[in-house]
Amino acid sequence: MSIQHFPATVSGEAVAEALGRDGAAIVDCAVSNEFMDRLAAELAPYMEATPFGPDDFAGRRTRRTGGLIARSPGCRELVMNPLVLSVAAKVLSHATSFQLHLTQVIAIGPGEPAQPIHRDQWAFDFFKFPRDYEVQCNTLWAMTDFTARNGATRVIPGSNHYDDGLQFTEADTEPAEMARGSMLIYTGSIYHGGGANRSSATRCGINITYNLSWLRQEENQYLATPLEIARTLPVELLRLMGYSRGAYALGYVDDLRDPIEVVKPEIRKNGLGNLSEVQEKLRAQAKKFRGEDENA
Repeated sequence: MSIQHFPATVSGEAVAEALGRDGAAIVDCAVSNEFMDRLAAELAPYMEATPFGPDDFAGRRTRRTGGLIARSPGCRELVMNPLVLSVAAKVLSHATSFQLHLTQVIAIGPGEPAQPIHRDQWAFDFFKFPRDYEVQCNTLWAMTDFTARNGATRVIPGSNHYDDGLQFTEADTEPAEMARGSMLIYTGSIYHGGGANRSSATRCGINITYNLSWLRQEENQYLATPLEIARTLPVELLRLMGYSRGAYALGYVDDLRDPIEVVKPEIRKNGLGNLSEVQEKLRAQAKKFRGEDENA
């Protein structure tokens, strides 16, 4: 099975359908080279100052630069990409809402061996989520061309339906080869890993991921983005970062205040969420997950 490629004009429904089937897809040339040039300029000082990883999983020849909301206005646009948010809303529709999980440039240097094959959702203490219950929707934007030689991310299409805790090698995978400006989009349940960089150049990609709002974020968005910068950001981005209730009663501040009020005091919405609405939505999703008639 090969990774399906789509044009930049693809609909969110088509990509979400591919993710449900294969766990991964590629949108070719989703942004322009000029836009990537802008991101590279914004991020270069931070990438140069980032140390190499501390272990084999993070990559001893790999730099992982985070905090992209605070550091790059261009990356804020990637976070709010309409196609990605449309796909995430469909893939993660079984929960009340979803949030930004992490932002990170992954720069795999020459000589880096292949990363161990894993599932991103193992970050949640290796909890075994039910099969086909997705908790993440992830993107990897190509800042450079991704090739089998320079460390293109390697995936096992269809492995989102496999049992948990399996072990694979690089030989079991397929490289997500794509041109600069393209985007790999994949679920938290797909088995994958960074490829070995056998070239003389660094392979760079921007990893932006989303998860269900009732789970903890891998990157602490509240501390990664200083409050003085957060106050300048649009409300839609702030809510996606986590300045919002994660479910009926998750994430409020002191006397049931909406967390957005901490950043935007002029916005007031005290109280909890709509419990009956949440319960009805989750009941419908539970029936769908069990294969039952939603109207029964």
